[in-house]
Amino acid sequence: MPLQYVCYDCGSRGSDGSGRCGCGEPLWLDTSPGAFDWDDTVDAPGLWRYEPLLPAPLPNPPSLAAAAGGTPLLRDDALDSFVGASVHLKLEGQQPTGSFKDRGSALALAAMEAGLVGGDGETAIGTVSHGNMAMSTAAFAATFDRLCVVLVPDDIPPERLGVIGQFDPTILRVRGDYGRLYERSLELGAEYGIRFVNSDSPLRVEGQKTTALELCEAFVPSVPDGIVLPVSSGGHASGVWKALRELRAAGAIDDLPALYLVQAAACAPIAEAFAAGAKTVSSVEGGETIAYSIANADPPSGNRALRAVRDTGGAAIAVADDAIRAAQRELATEAGVSVETAGAVALAGAKQLVADGVITEDDDVAVVATGTGLTEASADVSAPAVDLAALDGRLAEFADR
Repeated sequence: MPLQYVCYDCGSRGSDGSGRCGCGEPLWLDTSPGAFDWDDTVDAPGLWRYEPLLPAPLPNPPSLAAAAGGTPLLRDDALDSFVGASVHLKLEGQQPTGSFKDRGSALALAAMEAGLVGGDGETAIGTVSHGNMAMSTAAFAATFDRLCVVLVPDDIPPERLGVIGQFDPTILRVRGDYGRLYERSLELGAEYGIRFVNSDSPLRVEGQKTTALELCEAFVPSVPDGIVLPVSSGGHASGVWKALRELRAAGAIDDLPALYLVQAAACAPIAEAFAAGAKTVSSVEGGETIAYSIANADPPSGNRALRAVRDTGGAAIAVADDAIRAAQRELATEAGVSVETAGAVALAGAKQLVADGVITEDDDVAVVATGTGLTEASADVSAPAVDLAALDGRLAEFADR
């Protein structure tokens, strides 16, 4: 039976997996788990622990998909002091390719392998990305022996092409409106047998909802007071919200954690809409930010992310680049964790929410560090040279510290 889809907004249902409803809003999978409690999880690795809540089973043989999900939750007193509340850091950088995108890639490939989407006419997988999602999709396609096409903007830095290209996908640099490329890829993919799993496509959202499943299980019998998440397209936020709704409907949790979404101040359409009390998100011109991977001026699931914030009693805020740098440095020098700038946005946001009185010092807050910093260029570092004969003198300095 083909997968069924539903619009979160108008409720329309159907079997068209294009990703958009006739009303213009994004679709997600129509899943009704029924009763579920934490004893219903299965003996399987990573995100597949929650197979009763997923539309596709772990492939056999499992290959790379078995390594997706199951990331640790870190506690560190230094982070509590920095933020001003109890911080539980979700380390998505420990995914196979270093970001939360592996959750959606694993689920999408599993659905293709199980014949739940596409059938014989859809043999390739694709995505529109110039970063983590491109690398993740290409890696999982390689392990499943699927053709993969990655559409990137024409001005992508050469070093990024190298990171994506190591998995041997077909990479096409596309000139023109990068925002329009999202929609055009879905149109052409349907015509040429390519399953495009873009930032907020139903299959990717379904995989990404497992972030929230892991967080909620870690807090049983309660839930975290809040979940702080960087937001770009709104796809990850949509997945987290979907998971929370399903868990409550199934009786596995009683209350919804507040969902706090954080953007970089230079490009913050969702935060601006929330601050203005708007019902919908409008596109912005946007500016440059060090958190370039979440600088989405016209998020395709912006309205859905905004609804998620309000449904859970959360907030959407923006933080400046200086705050992002400070959070990234705190994570590295105090907790020993390397995160991408987009991942540091969440910690910076948690600190700001405490300063604003939205989160209190007694709250237990899950902060999602979405990806490793090891794939990004680091800041300039001074490394003085020293002669071997003079090394003892330099090392002796440590004896006095």
